[in-house]
Order: sequence, then structure tokens, then C-alpha cells
Amino acid sequence: MAKEPSVFQRRRSATPAELAAIPWLVLLTTSERKRVEAQVVVSDPLTGDYVCRMGRQATYWFGVIEGLLKMSADSASGRSITFTGVPPGGWFGEGTVIKRESYRYNIMALRHSVVAGLPIETFHWLLDNSIGFNRFVMNQLNERLAQFIEAREIDRSTDPDVRVARNLAALFNPALFPGVGEVLRITQQELAYLVGLSRQRVNVALNRLEAQDAIRIEYGGMRVLDLAALRSSGT
Repeated sequence: MAKEPSVFQRRRSATPAELAAIPWLVLLTTSERKRVEAQVVVSDPLTGDYVCRMGRQATYWFGVIEGLLKMSADSASGRSITFTGVPPGGWFGEGTVIKRESYRYNIMALRHSVVAGLPIETFHWLLDNSIGFNRFVMNQLNERLAQFIEAREIDRSTDPDVRVARNLAALFNPALFPGVGEVLRITQQELAYLVGLSRQRVNVALNRLEAQDAIRIEYGGMRVLDLAALRSSGT
């Protein structure tokens, strides 16, 4: 049986609709954008496919056009630690790309997704030439720092309801994930993978959050009604 082509081997040029879903392109000048759009590639990882693997050299800066990814790492004991989910509009790995390092985490698709990649040399060219792009990356790094500080606080919580609420709030971050809007397309099983709880326990927490008018459970996703309540859960 022929081996399935890898995510890298399935890469192709981005369509106009896919380019329109990249939030930082609008910050570029006309000449910058024309040069960069020709360099952007996309691929379509299937459920369980890896976009990045720990120890592999960074070659692209990645962003999610459609779908949902999970960022995780393997500890010395062999336990997998989930850092965050990456929903539509989210770009990640800028720190690794800036330093031209190997990935220190795995990025796996939780469902069939569409992922865009900007070659590392084009990324650095933009850093050298584009004020708008530099501001975007600086904001990303600042938001990412706050995100991981929040993740550490979530890890210390033993209350499952707080873990679910805070993780949902993180996925609704409009600066990091502008493609989400008010409705996050995620299943309870996918959220369970990100939070590290059983689907049944996540269901209990979501029903409680809905009863508090913080969210509304809809077909195929969650609608946020009170983001501030999600963010302050447990405080």
C-alpha cells in the first residue's frame, strides 16, 4: 500500500479566500503583500497529523485557516503536556522562527484543518522591512506571554469547572485568534483533549457555565456570552 503523502508533501499555493483569512496581510504595504502572498503555502492536515514535531528544525511560520490544532510537548517521564489549542486565525511559533531554533513542542490536528505556512526566510525579510508586520509580531509575543502565564495558573487549579472555563476563554482571545469570533467550532471531545479531562466531565462543566449564562452550547460549538466571567472563573 502506498504511503499517504505527508502534510509537507501536500502543500500548495494559497487561494484568494485563504489569503483573505490571514490577519496580518492587511498590515503590509502593497509591494510587501504582493511579494509575500506568492510565498505563502497551505496544506490540509487530517485528524492526528503533525504539523510540527519536537526536535525538527523550524522552516515555516504557521497559522490556522480552518480547523483546530493542539500544541503539546512530551515530558521527561513520557507524559504529554498540552499547552493550548490553536483555532482559526491563530499564528504560532514566531519565537522559534525568530531564533531559528528547533521546535520544542508538537502541533497536531484535532480535526481536518487547513494550515498556512510562511517560509522562515520570508518571515525574516518582513521583520527587516515591514513596520506593520513587526507590530503584529510584537503584539503576538506579548499576548503569547500572557497566555502561557494564564496556562500555568490553570494547571494549578484542581477545579474542573475552572479549567474548562479558563481554557475556553483562552480560545476566544481576539488578538491571538481573530478567526473565532463569538462562536468557537469545537466538540466536547476536542475540548476534553485540550483541557485534559474526560468528555463527560467537560460536559458537566459546560452545562454549569451555560446555566450561569457565560456560554451557550450550540450545534458544533460554543457561543461566548460573558467572556469576562470565563476569564475570572475561580478568582
